[in-house]
Amino acid sequence: MTLELSTTAPARRSTRHTVDAALPSSEALEVVTPEVAIVGLGYVGLPTALAYFHAGRRVLGLDVSTARLETIRSGGADLLSTDRDRLETALKDPTFELTDDASRLAEASAVIISVPTPVDDHLVPDLAILQSACETVVANAMPGQLIILTSTTYVGCTQDLIVGPLEERGFVIGEDIFVAFSPERIDPGNGSVEHEDVPRVVGGATLLCEVHAARVLSWYVGKVHRVHSLAAAEMTKLLENTFRAVNIALANEFADICAALDIPVTEVIDAAATKPYGFMRFLPGPGVGGHCIPCDPHYLLWQLRRDRVNAPLITQAMNEIAERPGRIVDRARRVLSDAGTGVAGARVLVVGVAYKPDVADLRESPALEILELLGASGASVGYLDPLFPTVRLADGSVLESVADPAAFDPELVLVHTRHSALDLSWIGPDRAVLDASYRETSLPQRVLP
Repeated sequence: MTLELSTTAPARRSTRHTVDAALPSSEALEVVTPEVAIVGLGYVGLPTALAYFHAGRRVLGLDVSTARLETIRSGGADLLSTDRDRLETALKDPTFELTDDASRLAEASAVIISVPTPVDDHLVPDLAILQSACETVVANAMPGQLIILTSTTYVGCTQDLIVGPLEERGFVIGEDIFVAFSPERIDPGNGSVEHEDVPRVVGGATLLCEVHAARVLSWYVGKVHRVHSLAAAEMTKLLENTFRAVNIALANEFADICAALDIPVTEVIDAAATKPYGFMRFLPGPGVGGHCIPCDPHYLLWQLRRDRVNAPLITQAMNEIAERPGRIVDRARRVLSDAGTGVAGARVLVVGVAYKPDVADLRESPALEILELLGASGASVGYLDPLFPTVRLADGSVLESVADPAAFDPELVLVHTRHSALDLSWIGPDRAVLDASYRETSLPQRVLP
C-alpha cells in the first residue's frame, strides 16, 4: 500500500518520503507522490483543478459532459482572469489532463468529487448527479486512494454514498482506503481573495483519513482547519450558507420596513456597517441565485423534516427568499401604476439576468422568475445581458437580449444585475428605474423595491 502525505515542495516526478510525527506512530507508512483527480469541472471543480496544477501537482480532470470539456479546451470556460491565465498554461502542459473516461480515476491517488447538488422545483434535494458521481468513484476506487467529497449535501451523505459502498466492496476505511469531506469554498466571480488564501475545513472517516485529507488540501491552500468527523465538516458548510440566507432574508425584510417608513435602507445599512464589531453588512436584492444559498439550506431542512426536527427561523428565511422575486414584481406593478401606466402592455426591460455580476451563471437566478411573472401579468418584457444572448424560461419560451435598449423604449427599467461591462448611459431622467440590486445610486429617477 502507498500513501502520499508529503509536505515537501511539489514535484512533477514521483519521489519517496516518510510520514512525519504528526501521524500516530502505528500508522507510519512509506509514501509516494500521487496525482489528483477532480470529478466535475464546473464553477468549483475547474478552479480547484487549476489551483492544484498551479501548486505543481499532476491533475486529471474528469467530466461526463464532452461539451463542457470542449468548452474548457477551447478556453471558453467562465473564469476569473487569474484562472484563465492558469488554464492557458495548463492546457499546454501534459501534467494537466482532461477526460470523460471514468476508468482513469484508478490512476489517481487522491480523488476529489465536486459536482452540483441542486434542488428540484419543489425545493427538494436532487441527488441524482451526486449519486452518479459517487457510484463512479466507488466503482473505480483502488487501494491506497484518498476520496474527498466537496459537494454540499446533507449530514451523513459521505457515509451513505462513499463509506458504505466502499465497505460493501471489501475496503477497510482508514486502513486501505481513505475518505473525507471538505466543503468547497469558491465564490464564482469574486477575485478579491485567491483560492490559496481561503482556509479549507476537513473531516475524515477516521483519524488517518482526516490527516491524509488535510495534507492533500494543504498542497495548494495555506490553511486547513481539521474537525474530527465527517458530520461536523458537512454541517459546517450548511451553517455557512444558512447564515448567509438568514441575513439576506433579514436585509430584505428591513428593505420592506424602510420602504414603508420612507427611509432609504441603503443609508441605514451603510450607517450600521460603520460599527467595527457585532455587525456584518448584507444588502437586500431581488432574490438569491447560484448554487449555494438558494439550495444548500434546503438540504438541511429536508433532513430535519425527515427526522422531525423543527427549524422555524431557517424555514421562514428560505420562504422569504423564495417569495422575493414575486415581491419585486409587485413593486414593479406599483411603480407603473404610480406613473399612470398599468402593467398590461407596458414595456419592461430587465437589466442583467445572471445571478450575480460578471458571472455567466443562470442557476436559480431570480431574474428568470421575474421575467416569467411580468410576462404572465401582461407586460411586454425584454432583458439586457451581454453574457446571455438568449434565455429559456420555465414555460419553454426563449427570449433574446435586446440589441438596442433605447429602441426597446421601456416604460420601466428593472435593474437586476449590473455587470461591469454594462453601459447604462442610455437611461435618461425620463425613464422610470426600479433598482432591485440596491446598488445603482447614480441612475436618475431611481426607486427601490
